[in-house]
This record gives sequence, C-alpha cells and structure tokens, in this order.
Amino acid sequence: MKESMGNPLHLKSLNHISLVCRSVEESMNFYQDILGFVPIRRPGSFDFNGAWLFGYGIGIHLLQSEDLESLPKKKEINPKDNHISFQCESMGAVEKKLKEMELEYVRAIVEEGGIYVEQLFFHDPDGFMIEICNCDNLPVVPLAGEMPRSCSRLNLQHMQRQQIQQVVQQ
Repeated sequence: MKESMGNPLHLKSLNHISLVCRSVEESMNFYQDILGFVPIRRPGSFDFNGAWLFGYGIGIHLLQSEDLESLPKKKEINPKDNHISFQCESMGAVEKKLKEMELEYVRAIVEEGGIYVEQLFFHDPDGFMIEICNCDNLPVVPLAGEMPRSCSRLNLQHMQRQQIQQVVQQ
C-alpha cells in the first residue's frame, strides 16, 4: 500500500460543488427551501446564467444548462449513485419534513460494529442525489497510522491540532 503523503497540495477545505441544472430558479428554490442554503453574490463578470449559494461551510454553484437535452434524466433513487451528504441533528425531524414536503426518498441503515447510521436519499430537481444522515455516529477509522475519530467538525479540528503538534515536535 502506498504511504500517505500528508497534504501534498496544501488543501484547506472543500470550497464548492458546481451543478448544471435545467432551471437555475427552480434549483435555487430547492437548495434554499429544502436544504437551507443562502444565495450569495457571484462575480458580475460572468456572462452566463447561474447562481451561488452557501451553507454548512460549502458553496453550491448552479449553472444553467446550455443544452437541456444533454442533461441526464431523473432516475430511481440509488444510494450507490453519486451524491453529496449532509449530517443532521435529528433524522426523525428530517424524515417528517420530507414527508410533509411530499419529497420521494429512500431510507437506509448502515451497521458497523454495533453502531447504526441512518440515511435518507432524495433527488434535487435535476436528479442529483442528496443524502441526509447521522454519519457522525460512525467513527472515521484510518487504515493505518492515526487514531479513529468521527466526522464532526469539532473532532476534525482536534485532529488537525494534533497533527500540527506532531509536526512541531519533530
């Protein structure tokens, strides 16, 4: 197995994802009303239709498709398909809200060593899949060399401080 190279590109965080959509307005409404993202200003020099949203430490850049026929059609909800995942505080509250909004979704449960992670999968207006989970229950266990941790930002910050201390001590 290849030895870990640390952070060769000196990355800091995920900045945004870009999604090509059939209707920027419809997608904006979805990401604002369903997921709680906030519209933000995008560069005025852009000469194409789009919108930027921000929430939970990441951006979503929506781009109006120039060829609607080339966009993939919505298909069945498959948890093994490409998706973006968000952690939530209450799976019960999320599922109740999805039912109220009459959004079609698929429920899944992952079990690992007696730890259960609940997942809800649904599509945005263009068929891009969204997952909502309580993944923080599942520890992130590196294959070698580091201590297990969880997905939470608090634990990530703690791990980063430990890495800095290790570098300073070397």
